[in-house]
Amino acid sequence: MTMDPKQFASDQTVRWCPGCGDYAVLAAVQKTLAALGIPREKYVFVSGIGCSSRFPYYMNTYGFHGIHGRALPVAAGVKCADPSLQVWVATGDGDALSIGGNHFIHTLRRNVDLKVLLFNNRIYGLTKGQLSPTSEFGKKTKSTPWGSIDFPVNPVALALAAEATFVARALAVDVAGLNEVLGRAARHQGLAFVEILQNCVVFNNGAWKEPEDRATREERVVRLRHGQPLVFGAAQNKGVRLRGSDPEAVAFPPGQPPQDLAVHDEKSPHMAALLSRMGEGGLPLPVGVFRAVRRPALHELMEDQISKARQAAPTDLQAVLNSPQEGVS
Repeated sequence: MTMDPKQFASDQTVRWCPGCGDYAVLAAVQKTLAALGIPREKYVFVSGIGCSSRFPYYMNTYGFHGIHGRALPVAAGVKCADPSLQVWVATGDGDALSIGGNHFIHTLRRNVDLKVLLFNNRIYGLTKGQLSPTSEFGKKTKSTPWGSIDFPVNPVALALAAEATFVARALAVDVAGLNEVLGRAARHQGLAFVEILQNCVVFNNGAWKEPEDRATREERVVRLRHGQPLVFGAAQNKGVRLRGSDPEAVAFPPGQPPQDLAVHDEKSPHMAALLSRMGEGGLPLPVGVFRAVRRPALHELMEDQISKARQAAPTDLQAVLNSPQEGVS
């Protein structure tokens, strides 16, 4: 049953700065949920602190506004308490990767069945423009007036290292690409992580200038398609091939791609790791799905273990407490 995206819009006035990429993400999420045809009461949106964390107020679903960095454990608790719910998390580069960094790693490795949207504008926007974990090296901000001496976190690489079963990246300004990625994330069984590159027009304007700008986007972005060669460019006349284990960009006549171009495989952790490091040094920035694999989700494993425990013979608690052994046979 297809629904109207307007059914997922709450009666609250949306309060983000004019031109903020969050508006595009909100519209895309509402469109994605409407296409799934799942009743609104089966969705829960959880957030932490930051501009993106206003998201639950603007969705006509259940929602929970958590504290700074703690959206993921709250969401995990909701999902494990009622696995029938589809639980989404709206978080930012500061909220998820700074104070929430430890929760981020362990929620992903445990494969909690959540849809995690990380809004990355490379800055702390809500608190008026301080350095975030994804800010560039040398970045001058209100908290780093002489330039940052920290090297930035790569959210996609970190998600892959944490063994997330679905890892993707999208541009807020790329409506078609964003909708496609969100649709796949929504249908994924297990944790789906999506990094969304978006702009903060007030405190970090131009955060992703080349990938976002229509005039340069096709030259700076490669769209990932499972089983397809890595081809990019406005004329589709450039590609990526491997020289040993190192990627390099090559040019070719339009419509005549060389046979040795690298082919994307979203089941391969090695390909995903290689792609996560691209985006500089003449190499295009990958967008799309880096990795998508199936593994039992946390709530499935919990239910199976609880079922087995209930079927087992009753355990003598006093014997357990007095036993010198670790665990119970």
